[in-house]
Amino acid sequence: MCTSGTIQGDRAEDATLETRRGSIATGEGETVMEESLDEFGPVDYVIVEFPAGTASFTGEMARELLDLVSAGTIRVIDLLILVKNEDGSIDAMELEDIEDLGELRTLEADLAELLAEDDVVQLAAAMDPGSTAGVVVYENLWAAPFASAARRSGGQLIANGRIPMQAIIAALEADEALETTGG
Repeated sequence: MCTSGTIQGDRAEDATLETRRGSIATGEGETVMEESLDEFGPVDYVIVEFPAGTASFTGEMARELLDLVSAGTIRVIDLLILVKNEDGSIDAMELEDIEDLGELRTLEADLAELLAEDDVVQLAAAMDPGSTAGVVVYENLWAAPFASAARRSGGQLIANGRIPMQAIIAALEADEALETTGG
């Protein structure tokens, strides 16, 4: 479990998460033990960075995250706030360390605090000095039945990735330009 405090570290080369084995809390306050982890969906993380002085985690973004949880689309496993100071040191805060959480307070009891200190250093490597970021680790509940079926069939995930929205927009614009010019 990562606790609040300052962490000194260099830019990490490997962005993979070192997760802990054990139990993971569910949205209903119960705990899922290791032996039933084969029923889990894929677990992802996102880092949302804000320039110095502009971080707002309790407004529209918080409501949208809570809507995804309420709809059963995702289960939040861990949530951190990271501050990367100008000197490169990192302040990592769990939800319990933050006073004004607003609606996000409802997630606090269900978090597994999965990320270790090394994970925090690796995640913060992508941040600019002076910025603040929210890190959300979540299970894709919508994909759990497919992932479980794939594991029962002997399959294993060997790669995954994301296509940045900017790349999709650029590709669509390029296709549109080709259609317009007849190329």
